[in-house]
Amino acid sequence: MLMSINCIRSLLEDAVRSHRDKTAVLFNGQGMTYGELFSRVNQVACYLDELGLPRNSRIGVYSNKGIKQVIAILAVLSTDHVLVPLTRLLKPEQVEYIINDCGIRCIITDRVKLQSIEEIEFEGHVISYESAGKDVASFDEIYKYYNKPYSCDISGHNNAVITYSFGLTGTPKGIVISHRNLIDSARVVAQYLELEQDDVISGILMFNLDYGLNQIFCALYKKATLALHRFILPEDFFNHLIDDQVTVLALMPVNISQMFDEDSHRLPSPELFASLKTITSSGGNVTEKMIRDCHRTFPQAKFFSMHGLTEAFRSTYLDPSQVHIRPNSIGKPIPDVELYVINEQGKACAPREVGELIHRGGYIYRGFWNAPEVNEQRFKSIEILKDVIDLEGQLTDEIVVASGDYVYKDEEGYYYFVSRHDDMIKTRGFRVSPFEIESVVRKNLPQIAQCAVFSIENELIEEEIVLVYSSPHEITEEEILFELKKHLASYMIPSKVVYKKSLPLVQSDKNQVNKDELKREITA
Repeated sequence: MLMSINCIRSLLEDAVRSHRDKTAVLFNGQGMTYGELFSRVNQVACYLDELGLPRNSRIGVYSNKGIKQVIAILAVLSTDHVLVPLTRLLKPEQVEYIINDCGIRCIITDRVKLQSIEEIEFEGHVISYESAGKDVASFDEIYKYYNKPYSCDISGHNNAVITYSFGLTGTPKGIVISHRNLIDSARVVAQYLELEQDDVISGILMFNLDYGLNQIFCALYKKATLALHRFILPEDFFNHLIDDQVTVLALMPVNISQMFDEDSHRLPSPELFASLKTITSSGGNVTEKMIRDCHRTFPQAKFFSMHGLTEAFRSTYLDPSQVHIRPNSIGKPIPDVELYVINEQGKACAPREVGELIHRGGYIYRGFWNAPEVNEQRFKSIEILKDVIDLEGQLTDEIVVASGDYVYKDEEGYYYFVSRHDDMIKTRGFRVSPFEIESVVRKNLPQIAQCAVFSIENELIEEEIVLVYSSPHEITEEEILFELKKHLASYMIPSKVVYKKSLPLVQSDKNQVNKDELKREITA
């Protein structure tokens, strides 16, 4: 029987057929070949099958990074069940929320996280990497007793993964991703990054979201090597790049900031990173300083800035040749994607006019789990573009993503991110992006360490703009406003400027200011 060519399992089987003895995964100096990886994945998949769970059951992977975590991910994707990756940073109550939201029936974990699972009294099956007592099955036992051949038949249209991201709200919605989505994403990234078989792809990102998982699938797709690393200290991270001879490095802006937190004279010499040829960044806005720092330390590496959506894998990337010319741009559409910027009337925006980004074409995910209202808001009939494109033969059953991202396009077709729909401030009849004000502060008031811009209600002008900042010493409000007035339209100038010694951060992302908490303080 022929298996689907659009499931992750087919990538693994291809890699084993042609590169059985090649190193598939590296971690802390230990390697595992494709042959060994395949045999471990089969043993765990075989055990999962024997649990007798109904087809499409959700299986969580909640653990620290390591080779066993990769085995667990690939084992779930070798069954007809659905993977729910849970970042180790989640607190027990957040894990409990996800378990209940999508009905997780089994959790694969490590000894450290076992305690959190016991805390929430999870009633499903628990599997631990290490031996952990008589009631919990372990990988060690599975490796000992499960040695029969394993085969599976998975359709590319099957649901493969549900990912959750905890941002500022406590109740995130899971996005459902098919096997076909995962394969398409690996294929397109491998194409525009020009990935090769002899690449060593860094796995420093967490595997709870599609960007991190994509590193595993790109490595499989190209039969390359995945070098895992847990980013704790910049020094260890640089050693990972040097020791593992990393050639492709996927980062989030947060990682770039952490990397260059050190004194610049303590950074290793650029010659030590001769093998690094490609850096990618997604999941936030890249600053000019981040690009400069990367270029100074990794001079021969091409830097790709990319913009993804929750509802679709990726919309744009900025060609490395443009990074220094237009560092603030998110680039142009990736292959197989068409992008449109439309105003509230559904008409195409003129160059530099801000509107909502509409994503058409490839890489669109299945939808949000159990969330009809959110799906209705985000996944739209192509009819939304009826004033922009010709709907030939009135074919309107195609789905596009109304991203909720506000962007504009310049005269040369490059896109620029302005704000999330939910963040936009409506004041005096204008739409204002907090991000735009924060960017001006970052660029022109270097003495300010952190700042947050948001709105509070004001009946006279709809919403009032508030700027809260932290810095070693308080700066006069006049000085701040004087600088902002040089760069911003009058309706964008904050009416309140508040100094705090430090700003509260979001629990799950220590690089993101908790604006909800600040808003509560200000309005109280």
